[in-house]
Amino acid sequence: MAAAFPPPPFDLRPKRIVCLTEEPTETLYLLGEEDRIVGISGFTVRPKRARKEKPRVSTFLDAQVEAIVALEPDLVIGFSDIQAGIAQQLIARGLTVWINNHRSVAGILTMIGQIGALVGKREAAEALVAGIQKDMVDVQAAAAAWPVRPRVYLEEWFDPLISGIQWFSELTALAGGEDIFAEKGLSSLARGRIVEDPNQVIRRNPDIIVASWCGKMVKPDRIRSRPGWSAIRAVQNGQIHEIKSEIILQPGPAALMEGLPLLHGIFARWVQEGHLNQGAHSRPTP
Repeated sequence: MAAAFPPPPFDLRPKRIVCLTEEPTETLYLLGEEDRIVGISGFTVRPKRARKEKPRVSTFLDAQVEAIVALEPDLVIGFSDIQAGIAQQLIARGLTVWINNHRSVAGILTMIGQIGALVGKREAAEALVAGIQKDMVDVQAAAAAWPVRPRVYLEEWFDPLISGIQWFSELTALAGGEDIFAEKGLSSLARGRIVEDPNQVIRRNPDIIVASWCGKMVKPDRIRSRPGWSAIRAVQNGQIHEIKSEIILQPGPAALMEGLPLLHGIFARWVQEGHLNQGAHSRPTP
């Protein structure tokens, strides 16, 4: 007996997608393809209506495997080798799983393009990427006119101290800042970004501190009260700022479309207020 195939034209696009993290959900909504989503991460906050419209079936480290299987997805999208265990469980149940492992600004843009291609919205995705790139170029050009770039300490966690991941560091550079631990940002895992000696921050003496504690509100007093940190220019000048983790610590469109302008605004105000005259141009001992 001949095999039964759907009549042409055969729609090759995934029709039932489970998103294990926020960024594919955010991207699909931006592309107008939210109807394909049948399950999302419990950490999803963007767009807000996704939490009302879609069942939550995972966290970052765990997933409701039976609930996901019951949704009969033809594609499950996740992020990071940290989700390898979840992916293995779902693959063992016969599901198709795509884990994107990007850590850079270029990786975020590529992810947007890939998801667009998967759902037949390649041109829309390319237009979205082009718009984001134009905004990045504009921000970079504006910062290039500054006489000096502020030195910035990015804090992703407080105990132990963890500095910013690669895309956070890259966005800081695009926005006009200089990440004092840029070399640590290249580590894909948090343990590679641990600042084991807090005195390193004192010695590198940042002009600005930007904190984004994963899933937790930043407490500036906790930063200011660290032993010896009163000697840091950022602390002395009241330059401790928070960017919410759901904006900057998820490798999706929000980091580029919302996080970059926020960083640039912080640095631009520092320049406008004249802090650059307070010794910011000097290079501290690493």
